[in-house]
Amino acid sequence: MDTPTLLGTAVALGTDAFAVAAAVAAGLDRLTFRHTFRLTWHFGLFQSMMTLIGWFGGEKLSAFLFGMNDWIACGILCVLGVNMIRQSYQPETRTQNYDPTRGWSLVGLSVATSIDALAVGLSLGLVGVSIWKPALVIGLAALFMTLAGAGLGRKAGIHLGEWAERFGGTVLILIGIRIVL
Repeated sequence: MDTPTLLGTAVALGTDAFAVAAAVAAGLDRLTFRHTFRLTWHFGLFQSMMTLIGWFGGEKLSAFLFGMNDWIACGILCVLGVNMIRQSYQPETRTQNYDPTRGWSLVGLSVATSIDALAVGLSLGLVGVSIWKPALVIGLAALFMTLAGAGLGRKAGIHLGEWAERFGGTVLILIGIRIVL
């Protein structure tokens, strides 16, 4: 795989990570280094891992997920988006209990933003491309795009005030819907 194609693929795969990171960061009361680190690390790691899983698991995984991968990503993003919106109407419990950069929410976001990387890994395996360089580049691109998205989301959250979490939840839902359309 030539470098321009690899970089284009990596950036295309990282767009969901960018958008989700922006939505999550906009919804947080205060974006800390820990939030940013968790998002960037997990999104980058999951993009790389899913590329590898697709390449190694190829045909069996493809047959199992055939036609469902987009719906799985949509479902995860919509559930998390609805949860963000619901939590925004209960500010006293939101700040104490809900942080989408931790626990199962973070795992769900990481999986949802990297399902496409699974298909790319499968495709690369089918055409006989060595996977190590693409997996690394895809993971790094997702990491840096997540970092940029979180920075943008932090600025948007400052300007959106109390509506930031509702906006972020709505964006997650819209990203989920866009995936299946």
